[in-house]
Amino acid sequence: MKNVRAKKHLGQHFLTDEQIALNITDLLSNETENVVEVGPGMGVLTQFLVKQDFTTEVVEIDTESVFYLRLNYPQLADKITEGDFLQLNLEEKYPYTFSLIGNFPYNISSQILFKAFENRNQIPEVIGMFQKEVAERVACKKGKKRGILSVFLQAFYDIEYCFTVNEDVFTPPPKVKSGVIKLVRNSRKELPVDEQKFKRVVKAGFNQRRKILRNALKPFILINESEIANLLPLRAEQLSVDDFIKLTNHVG
Repeated sequence: MKNVRAKKHLGQHFLTDEQIALNITDLLSNETENVVEVGPGMGVLTQFLVKQDFTTEVVEIDTESVFYLRLNYPQLADKITEGDFLQLNLEEKYPYTFSLIGNFPYNISSQILFKAFENRNQIPEVIGMFQKEVAERVACKKGKKRGILSVFLQAFYDIEYCFTVNEDVFTPPPKVKSGVIKLVRNSRKELPVDEQKFKRVVKAGFNQRRKILRNALKPFILINESEIANLLPLRAEQLSVDDFIKLTNHVG
């Protein structure tokens, strides 16, 4: 079968460099038993995944790509799901833990990470290629690149920026560079504060990121303000996860 035609509305940019594909799949831990690949396209990552010792499942929304995968990777058999990963109930679909991997479409990459965050106890590891700016933002510990998603994910994952990928190894080439990151679940089972309140505090800080936290947190009532006096003159981008946990402990 001829190659699959990349579809702009699906954000498809097919990786053509097999060495880079191998470098990405090599980031998976040796202890992984199950892997779910999102958006495999023509299988540039898949070809290396199926040769390894774990069970590989793939999720692909593009009918043409699904046909290509069924034809070229018969060993996947019933392991191909045609549909939207974002709409799947992961607990029902995959009643086990799994590593998540993919050359993720730029237009839904942040949503994929939010879904991983919401299903973090089921997903101990994420290996993904993103638009470089997104990858850097997710991995950023402090500074202007940091954002809401950075804090949410870093609360439960150790994140490493692995390497940059140039535009010319994709068909069609994107207009920006890509970055590969690896997320591995840390030892934190749950937050020591109410998670919903933590999310509200983080969002309040970053939604008015130019303001110092004392002003950004005006919708909240501060409790024992003297104990967080060192944080209130700062901006959200300057705070660690532990700082946000401390803040959450002192808002009503």
